[in-house]
Amino acid sequence: MQFMKDKKRAMGRGLGAILSAESKASVNSATDEGADKFVGNIVEVALEDIYPNASQPRTYFDEKALEDLAQSIKNLGIIQPITLRKDGNKFEIISGERRFRASKIAGLETVPAYIRLVNDQELLEMALVENIQREDLDAIEIALTYQRLLEEIGMTQENLSQRVGKERSTITNSIRLLRLNPDVQNAIRSGEISAGHGRAIISLDDAEKQDELFKKIIKNNLSVRQAEQESNLLKTPKKSIQKNKATLPNHFKKAEKNLADILDVKVEIKTSANGKKGKIVLDFKNEEELENILSHFK
Repeated sequence: MQFMKDKKRAMGRGLGAILSAESKASVNSATDEGADKFVGNIVEVALEDIYPNASQPRTYFDEKALEDLAQSIKNLGIIQPITLRKDGNKFEIISGERRFRASKIAGLETVPAYIRLVNDQELLEMALVENIQREDLDAIEIALTYQRLLEEIGMTQENLSQRVGKERSTITNSIRLLRLNPDVQNAIRSGEISAGHGRAIISLDDAEKQDELFKKIIKNNLSVRQAEQESNLLKTPKKSIQKNKATLPNHFKKAEKNLADILDVKVEIKTSANGKKGKIVLDFKNEEELENILSHFK
């Protein structure tokens, strides 16, 4: 877990390490000198410098859910940075107020954030597209970048596909990883499991089955192929064989009983949907019972 925390710290550069206190206040637009230090990067921002958006439509935050999120943040850190708009020396929340509130409960002093400046659309697009080409990004960082290009820049998946030279299906599968629970995302970021494992897990709709597969992958050190096979098994659990007896017409039921009495074995009559054809199944446990059945047909 320490590896993960170190990695997250490496992702976000503290503002003090980037700009002086004087220039922090002066960079508010994409045209200001030093804007490139903000746009497209993940920056650690002090909680005391952040304030909620007054026009945030959401006014109620479930206390229990916030406590749970705060505990997750204590254990794993913030997986997805919040998005802030720079306002002089302060930062207004664009998205991520739940993470901001939970971080305060968790006792954090800073949070990783994306910073938006005035008129930074073009600069941000260039920075994000450039980020995609980096070789040191993990699968979750790539997914987050794709998501920002779609949501903040307003690209369509077709445009994004052409811009970064990736198939649309590759982009879609990447973004789906962000629906995984924080434990799984954290395992992908730390290299404990691969993005391929993550795709096998997210292919399951049920959260409990996702957790079951994740634990199985870790415990048994499953390959991606093995994880996919396990996922398929969880999608199609063995169904109990339904007997035809409930829908079997009475005259067939009577025939079953008569044959069973004569042959002294279990008899099952299976019919087609229209009842016009079918088969008789005779259940024998050993050669002696088989000989007994055959003796009735000599």
